[in-house]
Amino acid sequence: MDIAFLAAPWLGTPLWMWLGFFALVLLVLAFDLGILNKENHEIEVAESLKLSALYITLGLLFGVGVWWLKGPDPAIDYVTGFVVEKALAMDNVFVIATIFAFFAVPRIYQHRVLFWGILGVIVLRAIMIGFGAALVNEFSWVLYVFAAFLIATGVKMLFVGDKERPLGENPLVKFMRRHLNVTDEHHGERFFVTKPDPKTGRMTRYVTPLFMALVMIEIADVIFAVDSVPAIFAITTDPFIVYTSNIFAILGLRALYFALAAMVHRFEYLKMALSFVLIFIGAKVFAADLLGIDKIPPAISLGATFAILGAGVVWSLWKTRGREPEAG
Repeated sequence: MDIAFLAAPWLGTPLWMWLGFFALVLLVLAFDLGILNKENHEIEVAESLKLSALYITLGLLFGVGVWWLKGPDPAIDYVTGFVVEKALAMDNVFVIATIFAFFAVPRIYQHRVLFWGILGVIVLRAIMIGFGAALVNEFSWVLYVFAAFLIATGVKMLFVGDKERPLGENPLVKFMRRHLNVTDEHHGERFFVTKPDPKTGRMTRYVTPLFMALVMIEIADVIFAVDSVPAIFAITTDPFIVYTSNIFAILGLRALYFALAAMVHRFEYLKMALSFVLIFIGAKVFAADLLGIDKIPPAISLGATFAILGAGVVWSLWKTRGREPEAG
C-alpha cells in the first residue's frame, strides 16, 4: 500500500501531521467522555484544576512536538497563540456562566453541554480559520485589516467596556422560543424529548432548555472567534499553528470552566490586560513594516504576552484579595 501521500503538504503542513492532530483530539475527547466523565457528576474546583493541569500539559507537549517537527519559531508561535487564546477565552467564561444561570442548567449537566459544545467549536473554528487563511493567502493586505481590528477592539475594551443586553432579550433566544417547541423544565441530560402537545394531544418533538443553552454557547464562541482568529493570524499565518493552538486552548477551557466560574471575581483587571495584549498583537504587525522586517521575533511576542497577562493576573489577585464572590 502506497502511503507516500501522507507526506504531501496540506495547507503547508504534511498530511500525516494533520491526521495525527485530529487523532489525538479524538483520543482526548474519548478519554474525557468514556473514562473521566462516564457518569454525570458535579465537577468541583479541585477536580477542575487537576483536569486543567492535564489539558495544559497536553497542549504544551504538543508544542514540544511542533518544535521538533517544524522548528523553534513555529513552536514559539504555537505557545503564544495557545496563551492568547486561553486568555481571551476567559471572557467566554462570563458568558457561559450567564447562559447556564439563565437556563437554570444544573451543575451536574453543565459538563455535558460543554462537551458537545466543544465538538461544534472544532468544526466552526476550522471553517473560520480556513476562510481566514484563504483570505490572507489571496490578499496579503487582509492581515493589516486584522491588525487594525485588533487595535480597535483592544481600545474599545479598554475605554468603553461591554454593554450586553439581558439574555432574555437576545434575538436568538426569542427566535427559538417562537419557532421551536420548547419545554419549560429540564428533562435530565436530554436535549430533545417527545411528549403530548397540550393543544392537540399528539406526540410532539420538543427541545429542552439544555439544548437552547448549547446553541447559545456555540453562538457565543462564534462571536468570540471574531477576536481570537484575527489575533492568532497576527501572530502567525501558518494554518496548522493557528488551528492547533486554538483547539488545544479551547479543549482545556472546558475543564477549567468550573474553577474559573468559582474564582472569576478574582480576575477583575484581566480584561484590561487582554485589551493591551490585543493592541500589542495588532501593533506589532505594523511595527514590523516600519522596521523593515517580516515579523517581530516570536520570542519577543511570547515574552510580551506573558508579561502583560502576568501583570494583569497578579494585579487582579492583589486588588481583590479577601473579596468574596457575589451571591447569585
